[in-house]
Amino acid sequence: MSNGVYTAPYPANEPVKGYAPGSEEKDSLLAKYKEMYNQEPIEVPMYIGSEEVTTNDKRKMSPPHDHTHNLGSYNFGTKEHVAKAIDAALAAKSEWANMPWEHRASIFLKAADLLEGPFRDELNAATMLAQSKNAMQAEIDAACELIDFFRFNVAFMQQVYEDQPESNPGMWNRLEYRPLEGFVFAITPFNFTSIAANLCAAPAMMGNVVVWKPAATQIYSAHVLMKIFKAAGVPDGVINMVYVGGADSGEVVFNHPEFAGLHFTGSTGVFKSLWKTIGANIDIYKSYPRVVGETGGKDFIIAHKSSIPAQVATAISRGAFEFQGQKCSAASRAYIPSNISAEILEVVKEQVDSFKMGSPEDFGNFVNAVISEQSFDKIASFIDYTKERDDATIICGGNYDKSKGYFIEPTVIVTTDSSFKTMCEEIFGPVMTIYVYDENKWDETLDILDKTSDYALTGAIFSQDRYAIVSGMKKLENAAGNFYINDKPTGAVVGQQPFGGARGSGTNDKAGSYLNLVRWVSPRTIKETFVPPMDYKYPFLG
Repeated sequence: MSNGVYTAPYPANEPVKGYAPGSEEKDSLLAKYKEMYNQEPIEVPMYIGSEEVTTNDKRKMSPPHDHTHNLGSYNFGTKEHVAKAIDAALAAKSEWANMPWEHRASIFLKAADLLEGPFRDELNAATMLAQSKNAMQAEIDAACELIDFFRFNVAFMQQVYEDQPESNPGMWNRLEYRPLEGFVFAITPFNFTSIAANLCAAPAMMGNVVVWKPAATQIYSAHVLMKIFKAAGVPDGVINMVYVGGADSGEVVFNHPEFAGLHFTGSTGVFKSLWKTIGANIDIYKSYPRVVGETGGKDFIIAHKSSIPAQVATAISRGAFEFQGQKCSAASRAYIPSNISAEILEVVKEQVDSFKMGSPEDFGNFVNAVISEQSFDKIASFIDYTKERDDATIICGGNYDKSKGYFIEPTVIVTTDSSFKTMCEEIFGPVMTIYVYDENKWDETLDILDKTSDYALTGAIFSQDRYAIVSGMKKLENAAGNFYINDKPTGAVVGQQPFGGARGSGTNDKAGSYLNLVRWVSPRTIKETFVPPMDYKYPFLG
């Protein structure tokens, strides 16, 4: 029985380790990477309730930068496993939902401390191995951002619970924040280990139970995440992890009356399809399911004629090519003014040509492999298309090779057509397309930018002219849910820049803030009257 008003420790963002040459953290992480690379292949089970489930269908796991190497296998499941996971979640629901909030908070605060300490190298190394992130990108994602999600979400949870109504004399009004009635289905992407964890952990923290389906290319690090959850004390059945085909999992989940919510990050097409299915099945469900999704992007940089060329160029180089352009926030189109275009392009070319590409094991590599052969082939097709066109020129990169790993050179395209294919379509890879506009057509170019894409995730504006910044912000008001002034359009930090976009980029429920957490509760208003009336008559009846 809780008899106290508790205040959770107020969080601070986890410091990012530098991994400089000769540093203790570099030596430690590199040793863990080599250990995990060279160990006997592992077998990753599904986690359903208290069981670690194996099947006869073993699927190989390999590093994208070394696809012949065998890290191990995961056990691919069937519809029956999804049904078992739902049953396990619902069996755990009552006890978990009734656990006092401070104990749920303690579990995830412990998870943060475990990740900060004994699991840091293991999760970072798993992310480097399975998702081909360099040490810095893995540190920012798998360690720092996830630690921040765990700690800040506890503070946001308390903020939600503390939001209470006013009361008049003679009564007490209060709000109770109940978990959703049923289970939450989390579908998570390959590109951010932290997002994969948060999509199941955020609803769980609010008292919900979860069936989690990670991307096949992220299962290696997802396995480490489950180890962290278990070590932190997340009870069996609260978070269940299954590896099942999308059609099979959807058939079971979206036809279940206890389906209460979808927490999704992935492609726009898949999200729209799932939403249609949920809508078509609405009469099945006990309640109206919460649908929360962050999907695609065609993220932009636009520079005003007053911009400083080296700043714009660096934003392009970093914003487009960190983690091989596989961030949903990665810049993939840029609009630069004619008066400084030559200087910008010169610096971009100098910087991009200096990138080293290869395995994450070599900490000098800025660029690594793209996630899979399917992704490689898609990105290569855009490059091949560009090579055949007269209205676009490749000024950097343009080569690719998948003989050992899925390596694509960071590629910069300059086009004379603002509607060129690579200016409009999502690529999700290391390809940046630049359009040079007439320096005196700022307003017209803003209009072009706004109408070019159905997405609205991130965007950046560069200018030394505050009037231009104001006009750009206004015209692009709905073009990006995360808008950056004189900065690259990537790198949102939990608690500082709540993340999410609208239009075709999702429901904009802002991971990294209280706004996401309120989606996973169903408030109940309680009014208590201390001395109820004894007669129906009001004074006006005289």
